Amino acid sequence: MANHADTMCGGFIKPMIADRLLYRDGLMLVLNKPAGWSCVPSGPGTHLTRHLGDLTFGKTTLPQVAHRLDRETTGCLLLGRHARALRMLADLFQAHKITKTYWALVGGQWPADVTEIDSPIEGKDASTRVRCLREGEGWTWLELQPQTGRTHQLRIHCAGLGHPILGDAKYGGPPGPLKLHAQRLEVPLYPKKAAVVVDAPCPENWLT
Repeated sequence: MANHADTMCGGFIKPMIADRLLYRDGLMLVLNKPAGWSCVPSGPGTHLTRHLGDLTFGKTTLPQVAHRLDRETTGCLLLGRHARALRMLADLFQAHKITKTYWALVGGQWPADVTEIDSPIEGKDASTRVRCLREGEGWTWLELQPQTGRTHQLRIHCAGLGHPILGDAKYGGPPGPLKLHAQRLEVPLYPKKAAVVVDAPCPENWLT
C-alpha cells in the first residue's frame, strides 16, 4: 500500500517528491533524497529529473540539481530554482564556500589519530576531514566533511584506509544498504545574512 509520500500513477507507485522537501526559499530548495533516487536521467532507480515539475511551487521554471549525490546516498540535495540561482550556487561550490557534512558507517574501529585524509584521487588533490561520533561492534560512525569534490571521494578515502563504508561493495564494503548520508548543508547564499543551514534526519534503518 502506498504511504503518504506516494500516489498511484498508471498502476505504479509515483513518489510525492514535495514531501521530501527540507527547505525552500526564492532561490533554492533542499530535498531529503532517499536511497535509490538518481540525480541523472539515466540508469536504474527513480530519476529525480522526471519529477522536477512537482517542485516549481508557483514558479514558471523547473528547479535543477546544483550538485550530485550517488544514487544510494541519502540526505541533503541542493537545487537551484532558476538559472541565476544555479550560477550563484555553482560559484559558491567552486569557491568551496558551501559546507557539506556527511555521516558514514564504516567497517572496523577507525584509528583515533586520523582526523584528516589527504590522498589524491586520479591525480587530483583530495582532502576529507573526519570525526568519530560513535563506535559499535565491528563498525564506526563517522562525520565526514569533504574539502574537495572528487567523484566518490568519501567512499575512496574510507576504503583506502581499510575501513570501507558499509554497503559499498564497489570499494570493498560488505553487501547491504549503503550507509552514507548527506546530513547537513551550510549555504552562505545571502551576503548580509547567516548561512542557510539544513539538516536531513538520519534514515530509519541507519544502524540496522
